[in-house]
Amino acid sequence: MALNFSFYRCENEKEWDNFVANKSMNGTFLQTRKFINYHPNERFKDCSICIRKGNELAAVILACEVEDEGKKTFFAHKGSTFGGITIASNIYTASIVNELMEGLQSFLIENGFQKIYLKMVPDIYQKKGTDLLDYFLYKNGFQCYNELNYYMVMENYKEEVTAPFTSGKRRDYRYSLKNELVFKKLETRDEIAAYYQVLFMNLKKFQLTAVHSLDDLFDLKFNRFDHRIEFYGVFKDDDIIAGSMLFYFGDDIVHTQYLSSNENYLKLFPMDFLICNLIKTAVEKGMRIFTFGICTEDQGHYLNLGLSRFKEGFGTEFCINRSYEKVL
Repeated sequence: MALNFSFYRCENEKEWDNFVANKSMNGTFLQTRKFINYHPNERFKDCSICIRKGNELAAVILACEVEDEGKKTFFAHKGSTFGGITIASNIYTASIVNELMEGLQSFLIENGFQKIYLKMVPDIYQKKGTDLLDYFLYKNGFQCYNELNYYMVMENYKEEVTAPFTSGKRRDYRYSLKNELVFKKLETRDEIAAYYQVLFMNLKKFQLTAVHSLDDLFDLKFNRFDHRIEFYGVFKDDDIIAGSMLFYFGDDIVHTQYLSSNENYLKLFPMDFLICNLIKTAVEKGMRIFTFGICTEDQGHYLNLGLSRFKEGFGTEFCINRSYEKVL
């Protein structure tokens, strides 16, 4: 039976989210409409695609239309860390995935798109591996970009949390313990706002801005994903001097987002204190994987070695985040 391609409509929302959460091989809450809809309607021009086999969803692609190098581009998705093609196992065969890839390109060309960019879900977040997607993207002439992602396996931290650390990182953590720092879960809007100010100043130092506004964080936490998003901070006396936002994927993966510290307190090693306590928290919650995010820029062509050494100090392992691009 041939696959049918159509653009997402608002009436598909519940069906879409149910598919991503319960029927797909590689969906996470970042590909749900409930997540992406925290963005104001005017922020992105949605061009998400529903792919059906018969009357049932077989795959979805969360995407927005952007202009890239003067070309109308199908981008999956500017408002999410990753996404790409979210697929069900009932069409996960070579012949049907081949049909999907060819059909997707034809559908986009028919609708005036000149370029496609897909940020795929990394392997460690998938319920089942989707190597077929990578193969047929390669077969169809897509350019692959590899970002280096850092993560920790929590089994290695159960006996002694600092055992996998380098000797230098264990020393830094010992120094942090001398400074009367306090690790605390951030529960209220005022606490999260104080953390956001630390984040804002930290990014401003590098002439960067946060992808999420403070109102975005409030919406995600209090209106959409209370059980999947947490905030933690490090305090000196009554002042928050470091913090992080956590995303929980399923029951066993936690990802740290927006690690930030006040540069006026760096000599107290608040970031080492924060990360060590986040690892302890992940172990206590029964997490299997703690992901640290990437240390690469420019589609993986540049590796920030200083940031890499910092993360490696905690005993990280490595995986690849893949993105694919093609001019149609």
